[in-house]
Amino acid sequence: METESKVKEGQAGFNFDDYQPAEMEKRVESACVSKSKLSFLSLLLLAILAGAYISLGAGFFTLVVFDSSLSVGLTRTLGGIAFSLGLILVVIAGGELFTGNNMLMMGAASGVITYKQMLKNWGISYLGNFIGSLLMVFLMFLTGLWKMKDYMLGAKMVLIAADKVNLTFLEAFTRGIMCNLLVCLAVWLCYSARNVVSKIAAIIFPITAFVALGFEHSVANMYFIPIGILLKRNSDVVNMASSMSEGVSLGRLNITGFLGNLLPVTIGNIIGGAIMVALTYWLIIVLPHRRSIKERS
Repeated sequence: METESKVKEGQAGFNFDDYQPAEMEKRVESACVSKSKLSFLSLLLLAILAGAYISLGAGFFTLVVFDSSLSVGLTRTLGGIAFSLGLILVVIAGGELFTGNNMLMMGAASGVITYKQMLKNWGISYLGNFIGSLLMVFLMFLTGLWKMKDYMLGAKMVLIAADKVNLTFLEAFTRGIMCNLLVCLAVWLCYSARNVVSKIAAIIFPITAFVALGFEHSVANMYFIPIGILLKRNSDVVNMASSMSEGVSLGRLNITGFLGNLLPVTIGNIIGGAIMVALTYWLIIVLPHRRSIKERS
């Protein structure tokens, strides 16, 4: 009987069930407080790492899809699984990703951090992500891997970038909304997980979906478009790109086109993540609870 009692006590101390939404919200608040206390240097370095990690996922995606003979849907799905590497590294290894940090809106709405702290985190994260992405652009260029299969890999990089800069403002904006809706849902689901395997499982499907559907991620585009601009200077790459896609337009593949994509995508990412996920779940979970407490008092 004594042994049985000890076993029950031990079992009572552990819970292998996933966290429920109310518990997840509290975990998000705790993470918001921790993020708001990071020093400038720590936040910047973690953001640089996050930009590099997302770029690694983007590079992996390009390798998987560049010479695929499968259907478009299957090719994009496999590419999406590969791209999931980026957020897996950010969440598990540690990094400050602007798009994921749009979840800080939940902490700001709850009052555990100020809106000024939230905007400061977003600004430094965005800057660090940009630096990390550009570092990976130059490193990937120096590897020479883009010469693979008679410059076909480099040509695919150029074509991906060209597709992005040729989107209209509305297309880029709405695709940005839909992208970070899925990215922040992946982050939100991670707060339900108790172990690494569960976190990875929570990440893969939403990220695969956003990539397969062709939505736009601001930090990923900090890699995709600059590498395309850089490789556009190589005539062998451009010739291969022309043979792979007739009538491809590279006229907007420049700094102006890059910024023209980044602006609507970034605004869309904020709406999709901060408003449609973080604030919406705050209104569903926290606001009714606060009202019930107020009514009881």
